[in-house]
Amino acid sequence: MRPLDGKLVSADEAVALIADGMAVACGGFVGAGHPEALTAAIHRRFLAERRPQGLTLVYAAGQGDGRDRGLNHLAQPGLLRRVVGGHWGLCPKLGRMALAGEFEAYNFPQGVICHLFRDIAAGRPGCITRVGLGTFIDPVHGGGRLNERTVEELVERVELRGETWLLYHAFPIHVGLIRATAADPWGNLVMDQEAVIGDVLPIAQAAHRSGGLVIAQVRRVLEEPAAPQSVRVPGRLVSHVVVAEEQDHWQTFGVTFDPAFCEAGPTDAVWEPDAGGLLAADGSAPQRPLDARTIISARACDELRRGSIVNLGIGLPEGIAEVASRRGLLSEVTLTVESGPIGGSPAGGLSFGASRHPQAIIDQPAQFDFYDGGGLDFAALGAAQVDAEGNVNVSRFGDRFAGVGGFVNISQNARSLVFCGTLTTDGLQVEFADGKLRIVREGRIRKFVPRVDQVSFSGPLARAAGRDVLLVTERAVFRMLPAGIALVEVAPGIDPQRDVIDQMGFTPIVAEITPMRIGLEK
Repeated sequence: MRPLDGKLVSADEAVALIADGMAVACGGFVGAGHPEALTAAIHRRFLAERRPQGLTLVYAAGQGDGRDRGLNHLAQPGLLRRVVGGHWGLCPKLGRMALAGEFEAYNFPQGVICHLFRDIAAGRPGCITRVGLGTFIDPVHGGGRLNERTVEELVERVELRGETWLLYHAFPIHVGLIRATAADPWGNLVMDQEAVIGDVLPIAQAAHRSGGLVIAQVRRVLEEPAAPQSVRVPGRLVSHVVVAEEQDHWQTFGVTFDPAFCEAGPTDAVWEPDAGGLLAADGSAPQRPLDARTIISARACDELRRGSIVNLGIGLPEGIAEVASRRGLLSEVTLTVESGPIGGSPAGGLSFGASRHPQAIIDQPAQFDFYDGGGLDFAALGAAQVDAEGNVNVSRFGDRFAGVGGFVNISQNARSLVFCGTLTTDGLQVEFADGKLRIVREGRIRKFVPRVDQVSFSGPLARAAGRDVLLVTERAVFRMLPAGIALVEVAPGIDPQRDVIDQMGFTPIVAEITPMRIGLEK
């Protein structure tokens, strides 16, 4: 009998082994690499048996479709006692329960959590890093705790060699839920048709070291042993294997399967937008007039340098790649995604985390090693709120909670950083004609505020370190200086006082203001 044969079980049989109170680590990035058959089976079992109860859920990247799939399956009263998560935006059901205090809840940086899995696997006391200092995750500012029910400190400040670090505490992992493309006769896991590798090996090793279970979802079983170099998780670490149906094993939550997500492509990079790109079919004229998003993307792209290694955040910053493609710059830079792809064209929407025709796909912890070490030459990220200190909020707004994901790792360590966002939101309309920008209708909500709701990026620490930080809006550009936020550029047709300063919740530093360049061309 093959070693694998004794490990093959159904999804329902596998999750029946999860006992009350266990700590469960789940892999995946949005929908890529997420074991949908397993989380759906936990949901079914809980509805039928009210078991398991009081689980601790740990995950690095957000896993969900914003509605029902992914970790949304686990948003059931009584199922969870504690959640330690990186990004919560695509798991809105979990986010609402966290803010309502229905379970203990922590938000830690995505890169920290995937590194923590490795530290747990190695038997270390936790993850030691500077990532999170000065933010709401820093224990002097709340320790990443999301409600009053959450009292235990899972992160502390420590002094090492005269410097302040954060120590994120290790804890046992009783169950690891992971996904691969196939299992071979030895139970070894390969991921040749997956869009990301993620953190499957650290999760499996952490669960094994804790004396726990590793449950792997696969699409198929191989008849012959896999090439040793292709094995991502050795079969010795795998407790049980579940062969999933196609509907539970989409490559991403956006597509059932796209070969471009796991195959190399041409050496000349070309941007492949998911939908509604600003380039025409021939790569020349724009498909739509210059709007706020395109103006911001084009101005941010001006900061991109040939030869740079780049990370672009989801949403508005994605437009920078489209502009770079139009300018013939895309093949001169290397786009990366925190989930592991290097090169190619990062996908958006529910396929975010994947890249079309990547040059390489490495595991997520290794990607964050590179990011945390200052490997990114350039990063462009969104900004929902900015205050006079230069603090940026992307995580919490009133009763809405998105979480930070990889934002803290990236923003804290990229050599050149651009925050992208409109000056106001909720109803903003602009028009660019005859070389001038006009505010047709002002947004009802100001994004530059006296004090951000939550500090996801520490302006004071960035300013003290002399970081190169730019804030690009559709009508003005700001630069972070040691003394504060300075207004340095204003778009043609825009009155600095009426259209910019009067629409802010604080008065920026104003010295020499130069014209803001608007346009898609170089």
